[in-house]
Amino acid sequence: MSEDDKPRGERAVKAKLPNAKNIRSPEFTPHGISGGSRSRGPRPSGKTAAQAKRQRRVTIALVAVAVLAIAGGTTYYATRPGPVITATGALGQAPKVTIPKDLVPAGKLSVDTEIRGTGDKIANGDTAMVKFAFYQWSKGTDEKADESTNKKLESSWERPAGQQVVTLTVGNSGVKGLDKGLVGQTAGSRLILKVPPGDGFGQQGSQLGLAANDWVVFVVDVLANYAKNAEASGTAKKLDDEDLPKVEAGEAGKGPKVTIPKVDPPSKMQVKTLIEGTGPETTKDDTAVVNYKGLIWRDGKQFDSSWEKGQPATFPLNSTEGMTGFFKGLQGQKVGSRVLLVLPPKDGYGKEGNPQAGIKGTDHAVFVVDILGTMPK
Repeated sequence: MSEDDKPRGERAVKAKLPNAKNIRSPEFTPHGISGGSRSRGPRPSGKTAAQAKRQRRVTIALVAVAVLAIAGGTTYYATRPGPVITATGALGQAPKVTIPKDLVPAGKLSVDTEIRGTGDKIANGDTAMVKFAFYQWSKGTDEKADESTNKKLESSWERPAGQQVVTLTVGNSGVKGLDKGLVGQTAGSRLILKVPPGDGFGQQGSQLGLAANDWVVFVVDVLANYAKNAEASGTAKKLDDEDLPKVEAGEAGKGPKVTIPKVDPPSKMQVKTLIEGTGPETTKDDTAVVNYKGLIWRDGKQFDSSWEKGQPATFPLNSTEGMTGFFKGLQGQKVGSRVLLVLPPKDGYGKEGNPQAGIKGTDHAVFVVDILGTMPK
């Protein structure tokens, strides 16, 4: 204890060191004298020089590993990834979505790919078949500015079976951020889109319970994608019957050119494969994804065309409501095929026809249908 640490008023007692000559040699050896045979210097290790060298190397290596581990842990702590939104599970199945509270919406529109598909890239104007869910994502209050809140607003996975897949025209979805985020992605992907207010639902957002500053998080499974004005692809089949309509290549984006002969229409329904695709055969339980055009045999007038609408159509092939011949004629056809259908009134629009389309009850309807695929389940 130092003099300053001692209680005031007490005198320090000086310790008296023993005289060296009073200490026996086993307990004390004066500096510079070995002490003869009773010396306690270091004992020989019994190791060879090579063994000692090897031990030093191992020691150095262990020290180096320890230093690197400490440095690595420090680096990870400093550069560890921040919180992220995740959507786990198989493509097409309802995902488990996690939006961390300590992740606060900020910045611009961003897209994260949870599952990367190998299908065709999506372009503006394409038709995507998707399952989706979206969430309200809000910044915390002033007291909790470093936190966020979220709430699920809609999920197609929670709809009845057969209604979970949604047909979406990219560029015309009604949500700017969704349209921009899908372009360039590939079919077969699961995407997480963080959409800022300016790219969201706009004025319609209030109907969903969104505030003006709320973000929206979309989780989208792109199950299939069809290019704008897609056509059949496969092996052409020659049609020799001159009493049936002639189908030729047409203008880009308008589908094939159809010429109806100046003869009476056939009395029975006609189904002819003009191009045979390489995909699986359709069944009555499928919903076909098609591009088509329809004409009236009587005057050759075109009354409908999905090509000119710029979006494929979907038809459940087990439908029994109207145009039964149309649905039956597409059953058993291979995906990728082009099919010519000639439908008498009983297989087409019936005795009432379709006055709005200019079709009389006695008219035969002519369809050219390209089967692009079937709706994912």
